[in-house]
Amino acid sequence: MVSAYSQYAWLIPLFPLLSFLILTAVGRSLRETGVYISIVAVFASFALSVLIFWERIGGNVEDFTWNKLQWLHLGNVTLNMGFEVTNLNALMLVIVTFVSLLVNIYSKGYMHGDERINVFFAYIALFTFSMLGLVISENLVQFYIFWELVGVCSFLLVGFWYFKPEARAAAKKAFIVTRIGDVGLFLGILLLFWVMPSHALDFSSIHNALSGGKISGDMATWIAILIFVGAIGKSGQFPLHTWLPDAMEGPTPISALIHAATMVAAGVYLVARTFDIFTASPVALTVVATVGAFTAIFAATIGTAQNDIKRILAYSTVSQLGYMMMALGIGTTVAYTAGIFHLFTHAFFKALLFLGAGSVIHAVHTQNIHEMGGVGSKMKITAWTFAIGALALSGIVPLSGFWSKDAILAEAYNTGHTGLFWVGLIAAFFTAFYMSRLFFLVFMGKSRQKENHGPVHESPGSMTFPLIVLAVLAVVAGFVFTPFNPWLGSWLTGHAEEEHASWFVIVMSNVVGLLGIGLGYLVYLKRVISADAFTAGVPWLYRLLNRKYYIDELYQAIIVRPLRGIGSLLHLFDVYVVDGVVRLAAYTVTGLGRLGSRMQNGQVQSYGLITLLGLLILMLAIAGRRFIDAG
Repeated sequence: MVSAYSQYAWLIPLFPLLSFLILTAVGRSLRETGVYISIVAVFASFALSVLIFWERIGGNVEDFTWNKLQWLHLGNVTLNMGFEVTNLNALMLVIVTFVSLLVNIYSKGYMHGDERINVFFAYIALFTFSMLGLVISENLVQFYIFWELVGVCSFLLVGFWYFKPEARAAAKKAFIVTRIGDVGLFLGILLLFWVMPSHALDFSSIHNALSGGKISGDMATWIAILIFVGAIGKSGQFPLHTWLPDAMEGPTPISALIHAATMVAAGVYLVARTFDIFTASPVALTVVATVGAFTAIFAATIGTAQNDIKRILAYSTVSQLGYMMMALGIGTTVAYTAGIFHLFTHAFFKALLFLGAGSVIHAVHTQNIHEMGGVGSKMKITAWTFAIGALALSGIVPLSGFWSKDAILAEAYNTGHTGLFWVGLIAAFFTAFYMSRLFFLVFMGKSRQKENHGPVHESPGSMTFPLIVLAVLAVVAGFVFTPFNPWLGSWLTGHAEEEHASWFVIVMSNVVGLLGIGLGYLVYLKRVISADAFTAGVPWLYRLLNRKYYIDELYQAIIVRPLRGIGSLLHLFDVYVVDGVVRLAAYTVTGLGRLGSRMQNGQVQSYGLITLLGLLILMLAIAGRRFIDAG
């Protein structure tokens, strides 16, 4: 059956684009009323996304593709642009537009009074447009264009408060580090263009070429790994994760948008969208699973020793993205579904946590969790909704994070990937611990706020309404896909393979989650265990985690400083060699000109002397030439 709404999917990114153009053109004169233009535009996109999604889950609807816009024609190769609607990107459209809508509503209160508020909303609109364009792209070249636009928007928004040196540095770091990954993706696209029949780069042709065996396994490995390098950059996987925590210098609503539905989700979506290439290479799948599992536990351990509320959540995002990559790397249909399902649930509870953190920061004017305390008694809505998000992230039954994380762990266990299973389980313990640490230090206990911060009060309704909506979804969204309700897998992939419940995994994942929360409770609320015992007992380990394994310092030592040294040498070469030669030529010509002008003095004896010298030089030259010829 042909979809009645999918043919209008091109309008979904168009609405935010129009909002961006309007706010850019006349936003300054609109003042804060321009906010509503952005909200209405993204609501229109969300409404159409819901219609498409609802139609696709309601019946057997065919994938819709329109690619009749000719963009480039080179020799025998024609590259068309268009859009495509599948079950996967229909789900992504709902996630992106819904989270973006709530972030827009939230930002109305959070950014109130900012003199550049309409610029902020214009950037959000462009960011949303870029991500939506990426989601519905019909081929990899079009995908890459929007992929780069997403990177540009993150640069603009992370550095929105450009008057802060930290924000400027974070924006540049995010842009440069993700460009490293983008080079890998670009090379992967070029390699795929080279080996594809007729050089087609649309996703349907790629699927047909791989299923028809027209691309060798070794070539598929190289292409898949290069594509995954792009995903590593965007989704903050080790070793290109360093930009993501620093991106917390941007306004908190942008942190929520980046971490829940746009930039970091793009990397996971890229691997899922090109999953045919990865399944053709067991080596590539192993690389994806290994990098994902390592990133999950690596970032989770770092999160236990951070003191900035947003950076803790940032490392939790890096860790959860590692879970998603690990699931995709397992390679089975159930694991693929579990990875996408975790992306779905993560969007809600991570947006909830970041917006909740923004509500707290808005009230106490600090991001240091040791300068908070007792906030829950004065901000009850924020506290309760944040608690739901924290429990969902910790994987406590029956919240959404439990079902999606359990699906990943269960498939790793059932398919014999016991190493991945235990790594994921240990990472879950650390996740529960650092989230309980954050919650107890911020919302419980005695207030540790500085007096000049003023009284703490609940955020306005425009900020608490999105928290309540996201909290409800953090509770119920997990029931979309459970061992007892396995429809999502067959809907996403077209295969009827079902998730098999593992009571061992269910029990173990809840036990480690409760152990992590319990340890946080004993250390940071009841104070039965001294929080200083760890730092005093093994100070080197605490410093290692607090300094994020010194990865940034390592990059400074082996990459940044050598490159700066090379740059300094090249600068000296440019100034003293290149510019020196130019200056020497200029001085020589100038000197000859001055000498000539002095000779033109109007005295006959001077002209006679010059003529005599010239004749002498000419005679010597002729005599020298004859001497050489005679020799």
